[in-house]
Amino acid sequence: MNQKLLFIQPSCYDDNGVVIKKRTLHFVGLAFPLLAALTPADWKVEVCIELIEDVPFDTDADVIGIGGMGQSTRRGIDIAKAFRRRGKTVIMGGPMVTIAPHLAAPYCDSIVLGSAETVWLEVLEDLKRRRLRPTYHRDIESLSTPLPRFDVILGKRIGDFLPVQAARGCVHCCRFCTIYCIYRGRYFRRPVSEIIRDIRHVKSLGFRKFLLLDDNIMSDRDFMLGLCREIQKLDMRWMSQCVIDIGRDKELLAAASDSGCTLLSFGLESISRQSLEDINKGWAQPDQYAGLIETITAAGIDVASEMIVGVDSDTLESLRATIDFVASTRIVAPKFYLMTPIPGTDLFEEMQRQGRILTDDLYGMTSSTPVISHPAMTPEELGAIYWEIYDRLYTLRHILKRTMLHRYVLRAPSRYFFYLLVNLFYRYQIKRRIGPIVM
Repeated sequence: MNQKLLFIQPSCYDDNGVVIKKRTLHFVGLAFPLLAALTPADWKVEVCIELIEDVPFDTDADVIGIGGMGQSTRRGIDIAKAFRRRGKTVIMGGPMVTIAPHLAAPYCDSIVLGSAETVWLEVLEDLKRRRLRPTYHRDIESLSTPLPRFDVILGKRIGDFLPVQAARGCVHCCRFCTIYCIYRGRYFRRPVSEIIRDIRHVKSLGFRKFLLLDDNIMSDRDFMLGLCREIQKLDMRWMSQCVIDIGRDKELLAAASDSGCTLLSFGLESISRQSLEDINKGWAQPDQYAGLIETITAAGIDVASEMIVGVDSDTLESLRATIDFVASTRIVAPKFYLMTPIPGTDLFEEMQRQGRILTDDLYGMTSSTPVISHPAMTPEELGAIYWEIYDRLYTLRHILKRTMLHRYVLRAPSRYFFYLLVNLFYRYQIKRRIGPIVM
């Protein structure tokens, strides 16, 4: 007899405890289409993305799989509780569950740690035999995956691109980073032939763009260079993330641009060298950021960024200088996060030992609420400068300068119009005092 499996990607709560909703989700996750592809045909698979649809608590599914990142874990736990009250079997996984399993284990029947595809068939077999174990984990040794089942999400309100996995992990060891905590400096590449197969499939579905999933695609220069040369043959457009050092590599930058790369997101973290050293990112050279951003943008690749507010060396003056830096470089989509010791990370363990964590609500930690004591600022000052950065950079004047009035707008007007819409949505969230979430 066929069984039914419902995967749920939970949303997050805002600061008032209300579940965040959107009309359209642009950045679609790959985990559930991949697990659906690994699930035998005698299972019926459905997917719910809570950000854009309601959770069907009255589902007839036998098993509920819940996975998400960061602060969505708290909402995921509440969903798990609701389904267990209804007698459903609940399994949880994802990065947060992997690095802090004790937070989720009490609220579900089983947890999957790390890369779920290494154990997924085993989980399903144990479910059928009614001998589900409380924990499943097998270290990833190589990365090779089947063609994802995008059919489980295509009928939903998603954007005009789909995700394709290139690799997982990162060679760097930033102490705040969940990726480092999971992979510990290891980097797992997929065969280039598999990646190209998946891109061709995305194109066959009518999409002309894709999101290349990779925690840092510059972890292996030769791999990235070879992949870009193969992508160039497909006449597609793509986005990804890596370190800003790509701006120093003329050959690699040209290959990425020629292959259709239109946007790269960089974790700049800070423009202060001391702050970067504080988080084990001393290899970065912030005094070169502005020049590298100009080089990358001139090559035809737009720049998004992520930065941290509240590293120990930060001051009100250095953070206000960050506002001027972002405004002058016209980064098309700047995002900021308060220094948050995510449970399970090296940073969390260190700050817990030092007694610097200001909350016992580990589920409720968000990147827009101060949760640590800072040597130079009170929590109130830290929260105030965080929102000051957002308020000043997300005025309509600044939004227009980095989108429709950008110096390169004429080379791709539709792209910059999309950035305008993204920025306006972020502005809307900021006005409600909700830190921008991934769209």
